[in-house]
Amino acid sequence: MRSHLLNGLTAEHYRRSVTEGVERVAAKLATTERPFTGVTVDDLTPRIDAVDLDRPLGDTAAVLDELEELYLRDAVYFHHPRYLAHLNCPVVIPAVLGEAVLSAVNSSLDTWDQSAGGTLIERKLIDWTTERIGLGENADGVFTSGGSQSNLQALLLAREEAKAESLDKLRVFTSEVSHFSVKKSAKLLGLGPDAVVTIPVDHDKRMHTVALAHELERAVQDGLVPMAVVATAGTTDFGSIDPLPEIAELCEQFGVWMHVDAAYGCGLLTSLKHRDKLNGIERADSVTVDYHKSFFQPVSSSALLVRDVATLRHATYHAEYLNPRRMVQERIPNQVDKSLQTTRRFDALKLWMTLRVMGADGIGELFDEVCELAQEGWKLLATDPRYDVVVAPSLSTLVFRYIPAGVTDPAEIDRANLYARKALFASGDAVVAGTKVGGRHYLKFTLLNPETTAADIAAVLDLIAGHAEQYLGESLDRAS
Repeated sequence: MRSHLLNGLTAEHYRRSVTEGVERVAAKLATTERPFTGVTVDDLTPRIDAVDLDRPLGDTAAVLDELEELYLRDAVYFHHPRYLAHLNCPVVIPAVLGEAVLSAVNSSLDTWDQSAGGTLIERKLIDWTTERIGLGENADGVFTSGGSQSNLQALLLAREEAKAESLDKLRVFTSEVSHFSVKKSAKLLGLGPDAVVTIPVDHDKRMHTVALAHELERAVQDGLVPMAVVATAGTTDFGSIDPLPEIAELCEQFGVWMHVDAAYGCGLLTSLKHRDKLNGIERADSVTVDYHKSFFQPVSSSALLVRDVATLRHATYHAEYLNPRRMVQERIPNQVDKSLQTTRRFDALKLWMTLRVMGADGIGELFDEVCELAQEGWKLLATDPRYDVVVAPSLSTLVFRYIPAGVTDPAEIDRANLYARKALFASGDAVVAGTKVGGRHYLKFTLLNPETTAADIAAVLDLIAGHAEQYLGESLDRAS
């Protein structure tokens, strides 16, 4: 079995095996005509269940053949221009190359003696990002597994900085359309059930700062402790960006930690046209960025950035076998001192490879393309009598609802939209997401693929309308 260990003796075996796998994936990417095959859970489950994991096939080619049947054939392919659903981006080749390198070398980014150059590369990228944000010379941060972990750590730091006598008195303020991880983080941090105060949004789905000011004042009057305000730069449903300068003013006035969840909107940091939409982010105490959303990186690649490096001490623990305190005096850079994780992949390498091959402007050009595509999609929806579109896009998300002619029952319209989404997914012709607005079912395009065109959007809108009309026709038949 030693022949399967990756080392100097098996380098040629490694080269052949990985090349064979890459060729299979490349062939699949080149011939994929739809983002999904439409396979069902009932179809796929028996095939997976039939695999006896205690009887290995022993041959790479045989395993890849099996994988073709169990995964590659029916995978949801984000690179396809008609995948329009969630915040999943097609990935750039330099980052995929980085993924191959980091997996083979297998560095762990917790301590210097496990990563050496990897540690310094991650730190360089953190500095690059904090400079792009404008957090100042005392800023720092660490790569994380994703936006939820980044938000959790940010609120941990805010909780410790608040120094409240009782956790039950702490309050976190965020918009009603912010990410669910804010509430989840509050629970994980031991805050009370009423800890998260949701602030209403305006017509553009941006946090109402007048309402925020009112809630901050009321909390103080009630003897509560405002712990943090979580502003969002790119909400999951609408891509909306909260008014960051006004929120920063209120946070300064009330002495509250300001966190900006820019997991989606962080692509604007490289934008050549729309960087000004993030004005005010430089005043944040902490910022979440997800490079695996709008920097076109493979999952996972995220980071938490902070204005003051000293606040990261709230996540620091020392173990004699790993990062003893003496290493701090010896100036040995251990990233575990800043992280909620111990063992951690060298995910920073993917972004490093991307910047060294494409440059920041290259990323920005791609993100600007999808933002401009969203504007085209908005115009299509706004002029199409079959659809109601909720809000003009700030980034690259469109939320809309099919409105059939002559149907006035909102529940029936809900059912038609739900059916259309499911039928479209089952067909495999396109993949779209769904959400609720005002208690009603809506559909959602999340545009992150520069290869998607306005013609693709128009074609998918026709497919949705066709499926919805089919449902309504069958519904009338049943009623009669």
